[in-house]
Amino acid sequence: MTLENTLVSNMMPADTITHNAVILDGDPTGVASDGSISDGPTPATGDDWIASAEGTVIARGRGTCWKDLSTSATVQINDAEGAYLAPAYVDIHCHGAGGSSAEDGESGLAEVLAVHRRHGTRALALSYVSDTVAGLCRSLATGVRLCRDTPGVLGLHAEGPFLSPDFKGAHAPEVLTAPTPEAVESILTAADGTLAQITIAPELPGAIDAISRFASAGVSVAIGHTAAGYEEAARAFDAGANILTHTFNAMPGIHHRAPGPILAAIDAGHVSLELINDGVHVAGPPARMLAKLVPGRIALITDAMAATGMADGRYMLGSLPVQVDDSVARLLGEDGSTGSIAGSTLTMDDAVMRAVAEVGMSPLAAVQAASLVPLRALGLIAEDEHCLLRAGMPADYLLLNADMSIQAQNMAR
Repeated sequence: MTLENTLVSNMMPADTITHNAVILDGDPTGVASDGSISDGPTPATGDDWIASAEGTVIARGRGTCWKDLSTSATVQINDAEGAYLAPAYVDIHCHGAGGSSAEDGESGLAEVLAVHRRHGTRALALSYVSDTVAGLCRSLATGVRLCRDTPGVLGLHAEGPFLSPDFKGAHAPEVLTAPTPEAVESILTAADGTLAQITIAPELPGAIDAISRFASAGVSVAIGHTAAGYEEAARAFDAGANILTHTFNAMPGIHHRAPGPILAAIDAGHVSLELINDGVHVAGPPARMLAKLVPGRIALITDAMAATGMADGRYMLGSLPVQVDDSVARLLGEDGSTGSIAGSTLTMDDAVMRAVAEVGMSPLAAVQAASLVPLRALGLIAEDEHCLLRAGMPADYLLLNADMSIQAQNMAR
């Protein structure tokens, strides 16, 4: 009997019990942070269970002791039949879906959240592409209310405009600028405590001071769209930056005499490394290398744009036109030619499936890269916390097949 089970008698009757599962939530070392029996996955036995009441986990354990729980008259008992049970996913870098983007404000937000929810994501950060500082501040001011009124929105993410023009990707070059103290304060004021993350190129004038200021205000600072070398990136991480934006993309690669920002992030033990794991942005070999070098520090993201969940065709990413063919989004030139990759149409369930099948991550590591690590990167859970389905936490979980695909009909509501 686990620690959580001993508390059951003091709690309300269970209204949902899911048993005969393999729970992918807990300390991978096998020892829970509070010293109790590990909440990690059961090797091959599939006899874990979890009980909830009114949407909150009230107990979890292993074996048949769930039968002794006090239950409501309308209790729903689900036999998982050995399936994986995982915390619902979290996406800290998402621009949109269902034809709408973060910049559209409230009008398309419900569809953005609905599309990603169908693919396992319970909450996300609304990511804004680069704009003028004034334009970004207007978007952030609108986003404040969306954050506070919408449980599925974790916070706001400003991807720019403090980015390198040499690694601009799908960001309009005319709005890119260096971070002045005035611009930093304007952004913090407009976001009013809801800015969860901001992406900055640390080589820009004033960037290190800006990183320190944002970090001191409780904002997670990401390094990305940058021409920085190893030393410049290392200084940024020392100044408080703790995320690498979509690792490998829009930054110098790894060279044996110019290690660049990727190795700086790897060497800085507190940094989470975002990965767009769609098989297009990053090929299998470097993704596998990253998984081996930074276990427990990869944050799977979608970088999803408005075309996610939609048919191929023409869309907008900020002010730039994008053409989507075979689900791959690229900038569209005036002559009709396509250029740089522009965001993605990835969903988190696909990212997790690929993490196991192609990157070689364990099911637990893949699930945590899509839930625990992103929350840790934004400072929303403690560094030593390994459980998202501990007693007292929201009972928001997924049942997954052996290939990590979602059993949508069994998703906890």
